[in-house]
Amino acid sequence: MLFLRRCALAGAALVLALAAVPARAVVEIPDDCKTSGFALGCQAWSWNHFTVMEAIEKTAEVGGKVIEFYPGQRLRKDQPAVTFSHNSPDAVIDQVKEQLKKYNIRAVNYGVVGLPNNEAECRKVFEFAKKMGLRSVTSEPDAAAMDIIEKLVKEFDICMAIHDHPKRDNDPNYKFWDPNYVLSLVKDRDKRMGSCADTGHWVRSGVKPIEALKILEGRVISSHLKDLNEFGPNAHDVPFGSGVSDVKAILDELKRQKFQGNISIEYEYHQENPLPEIKKCVEYVQEYGK
Repeated sequence: MLFLRRCALAGAALVLALAAVPARAVVEIPDDCKTSGFALGCQAWSWNHFTVMEAIEKTAEVGGKVIEFYPGQRLRKDQPAVTFSHNSPDAVIDQVKEQLKKYNIRAVNYGVVGLPNNEAECRKVFEFAKKMGLRSVTSEPDAAAMDIIEKLVKEFDICMAIHDHPKRDNDPNYKFWDPNYVLSLVKDRDKRMGSCADTGHWVRSGVKPIEALKILEGRVISSHLKDLNEFGPNAHDVPFGSGVSDVKAILDELKRQKFQGNISIEYEYHQENPLPEIKKCVEYVQEYGK
């Protein structure tokens, strides 16, 4: 009788212990990939006038430690017809992995990529992300696909971050610019679903980045960090600390939120040769940590 009672108590304790176990944590980016506490690098779109191989090399040259790829970039100069995406064969993926290893750059994210209301198509993206060892994928997904996306996030243990482009006056159905709308899509879902905080596009939409980050607290998966010369739709990128975005306050807020994702410098100005200005952005974050 005593034995049965002890078994019952042990079983109850086990149930309580299992109930206390949190959902699986998101993939962590190693500390050696961080600058001033942030996993800082480039969104490969900054180098869209160049190839994937050059984007990796140039990210290393400016002092970045991580990279976020986008679908469709040309692979290399000597293979001009070959592009890199979630549809790439293993032979192409292996070339990219070799280049990452050569320059000691870690791939952490991929996007902006479509996630339609089609599990087979979404699955291709997550399978690619797993193969590349990514932490997250960035998307402006079909809102009807959120159940599918949540299923895949759990299955692959990979985050999904909703990106924001600027507000569209001629398209009131486009809502991703609004942090409240992004929050409404993820707030009752897996914690690995959240926002890719594109601070520049918020500024172009008249949204203050600090206010948006506070709205999305606990759901900021990654960031496309930009500093712009002015508030408004025609603003352009400038080196961190020289514009109106208040990059220091953004970094302070991310630090306060214990942000663990990647910061991608996405520089969309002077793209024929953005390296000097991107390097200044990296140096700003390096100085921030001193």
